[in-house]
Amino acid sequence: MNKKIKKILSKKNKSKIICLTAYSKNIASILDRYCDLILVGDSLGSVLYNYKSTKEVTLKTMINHSKSVRLGVKKSLMVVDMPYNTYRNSHEALKNAKLVIKKTKCDAIKLEGGKKIISIVKSLVKNKIPVMGHLGILPQTDKKFTFKGKKQSERNRIIKDAKLLEAAGIFSIVLECVETKLSKKITEMINIPTIGIGSSVNCDGQVLVIDDLLGLGKTKLKFVKKYLDLNKIIEGAIKRYRSDVLNKQFPKAKHSF
Repeated sequence: MNKKIKKILSKKNKSKIICLTAYSKNIASILDRYCDLILVGDSLGSVLYNYKSTKEVTLKTMINHSKSVRLGVKKSLMVVDMPYNTYRNSHEALKNAKLVIKKTKCDAIKLEGGKKIISIVKSLVKNKIPVMGHLGILPQTDKKFTFKGKKQSERNRIIKDAKLLEAAGIFSIVLECVETKLSKKITEMINIPTIGIGSSVNCDGQVLVIDDLLGLGKTKLKFVKKYLDLNKIIEGAIKRYRSDVLNKQFPKAKHSF
């Protein structure tokens, strides 16, 4: 087993796991100093390309961004999302997962879903592909983006899926917008770490989309905490640049050959 994955597993019930998304080398190199896990999420579809959903993200796009991220990651565990329609069956999943790992040198891949993909997960694990799971809201397939766990039937299904995924051999699981008490129950019930996003402090770790954290987008999602308004900072810099150019204050002699 990958040493970085062992380290993630060892944090269960001991220390919170820090996770953020990255889509480029420059951001990844900063995150790598502070994160345990860096996720190249298919969220890049909406964040970078203004897609309406993650369904539009291609394998080629994920690979290209992951190659850039890999250049900035030295110590963190690097996980890459397998995009929509790239793991519809075991053969397709294995072929594409091997390609992603070969091209990006990532440490693991992440799949969305529970019971429906168990045979696929087992096949990947059998072939020594490290897999991270994802339950709760499933952006690749859900039509409504509301928190999960309100109905008892839904709670039972998510609990069952978590157990099945653990038994299939995943090393960690993202819980997206899972109701507080349910995320706590799942975290206590399984022996692998849970990474929450909108799923309360009860999870073993937390993940956010980096652009949301930095205030680059205009998202108003409940589970997002904006730590910085980078839009204003960037705008201020551009205004100063514009003024300097118009007033012939840039470039000065020291900026010229």
